[in-house]
Amino acid sequence: MAAPFDISEIRSDFPVLDQSVRGQPLVYLDNAATSQKPRQVLDAARHYYEHINSNIHRGVHHLSQLATAAHEVARETCAQHLNAPHVEEIIFTSGTTDSINLIANILADGGKIPPGSEIVLSGLEHHSNIVPWQLMAQRCQASIKVIPVLDEGTLDLSNLDELITDKTAVVAFGHVSNAFGTINDVSTIISAAKKVGAITAIDGAQSVPHMAVDLSTSGADFYSFSGHKIFAPTGIGILWGRKDLLEELPPYRGGGEMIKEVSFDGTTYNDLPFKYEAGTPNIEGAISLAAALDYANAIGMEQIAAHEHSLLEAATPQLREIDNLHIYADLHQKAAVLSFNIKGIHHFDLGSLLDQMGIAVRTGHHCCQPLMKRFGVTGTVRASFAIYNTTKEVETLVKSVKKAALMLA
Repeated sequence: MAAPFDISEIRSDFPVLDQSVRGQPLVYLDNAATSQKPRQVLDAARHYYEHINSNIHRGVHHLSQLATAAHEVARETCAQHLNAPHVEEIIFTSGTTDSINLIANILADGGKIPPGSEIVLSGLEHHSNIVPWQLMAQRCQASIKVIPVLDEGTLDLSNLDELITDKTAVVAFGHVSNAFGTINDVSTIISAAKKVGAITAIDGAQSVPHMAVDLSTSGADFYSFSGHKIFAPTGIGILWGRKDLLEELPPYRGGGEMIKEVSFDGTTYNDLPFKYEAGTPNIEGAISLAAALDYANAIGMEQIAAHEHSLLEAATPQLREIDNLHIYADLHQKAAVLSFNIKGIHHFDLGSLLDQMGIAVRTGHHCCQPLMKRFGVTGTVRASFAIYNTTKEVETLVKSVKKAALMLA
């Protein structure tokens, strides 16, 4: 089903798409790694540096006041986009990885991961949602348990009561798998965690760019995402946390902005959200992120999801017809990610040949080595779609995969 908008107009907003690679028109299908940036976001960044560049919050001069206002409006935009209950629950970070490390550290420092407790992760996780918890488990003398992955590429939730128990301190998992596109059953996992009083932390890096997220009804305690996945620059992200929990837990880093009063005898900490934003923030990044969210909302998250799903539905049956090609998590309801291999062909070789044809895909383990090991592979070819991709590009992908497969046979 075609989305009711002008795809050519959308594509004209993204200057990077109007180029050739290896003598072929660029087909950018690496959106799960990072999205391209529309002119509206580029203009917002340029406007900041050309007109209101200044440090924020403490300056009494005009530019500082303008920059402060723009930065805090950006926070409000993020809160509205996520339907967060309170704007002060929005913490600016450098991205999802930074957000997860922040969560893990303040939970540990706040005594929420006692010795002998357990941290439950899922088998679909990105390394950024594994390693910080391993570090905390070692530090807190806790252990890690893993929700297994079924052959179809979804989580096996049949034994949640055995995995999530009274010993569970934290349940951390991704909303959407970056490697396979699997959309996890958030409500079921959160419900199981709530029964035992465990804290839930959701990695929304692959969900926020592709679907509407409502934090007021999610039941989660923490939720994070990266701006660069949704048309914004790199180096900016969001951590949302439940207000009462953030107020209870200690700061993550010390320095300017996160304090009220400092003396050599002791320090009192600032109110939310500044308690967790030590140092000069990425002001331009926050403003650009707000512009990116405004851009996405002008199109409509429902329309973005519908368009991307239409591309997935167009590509999947055509790829299935290719001899010896296997799609991982070949599901109807998932994010617009196609992760596949062709028997007898290394994913790197296939990806390299596609690059020669002007097609940008990702190859490798996608920072999900435990997941790749579960399926007995070292990596896959991953094509991931965004709002600016077209059915013509889907046809080009399929035709090029067929051609590359013949060349490598």
